[in-house]
Amino acid sequence: MSAMTQEAMPAESDLLESFLALETPAGFKAELVEGKIVVSPTPDGDHEDCISTIIRAVLTTSKVPMDASGNKGLKMPAGGSPKNHVIPDITFAPRELRLFRGAPSWMPSDGVAMVVEVTSSRPSDDRTVKRHCYARAGIPLYLIVDRSEGQVLVYSGPSDGDYLHGATVALGESLPLPEPFGFALETSDFL
Repeated sequence: MSAMTQEAMPAESDLLESFLALETPAGFKAELVEGKIVVSPTPDGDHEDCISTIIRAVLTTSKVPMDASGNKGLKMPAGGSPKNHVIPDITFAPRELRLFRGAPSWMPSDGVAMVVEVTSSRPSDDRTVKRHCYARAGIPLYLIVDRSEGQVLVYSGPSDGDYLHGATVALGESLPLPEPFGFALETSDFL
């Protein structure tokens, strides 16, 4: 793709239309992230175990009742490319909003309290590209379980395309989650 000239690149509307018409093979998901179509395979069992652990902890411990959705498509602003269409591993929203009820396949990110990614095939995308997407969308919290680095991070305070604050712990330690969650996430099950 780097050999293409500017004239040969598809127009933004053509790329978005092609993405939305894409039929992915069973077990794969497709995202449009910063002008690139990214297709990912089904995650491994350890990835899914992390997801299950986080959902259980949030739904039973959060100070504000939350709804959770796995693999919910979010439309969000992009930095100069077609609107990003990203699928976080988990999307949390306050239960009182009922954000997921009646939502289309690709919904706006307004009202989302936190998104979660567990690294797998493209950890650098989760660490930087998606972090910037989520911050530009104004999503208050971004939690990432970075399995290859052996750490869990939570970012907060989205501003100017990134997060102002970040906290990191090694896998196995407790990570305090800011309000509206307001509890310490135990990460020992992620080992």
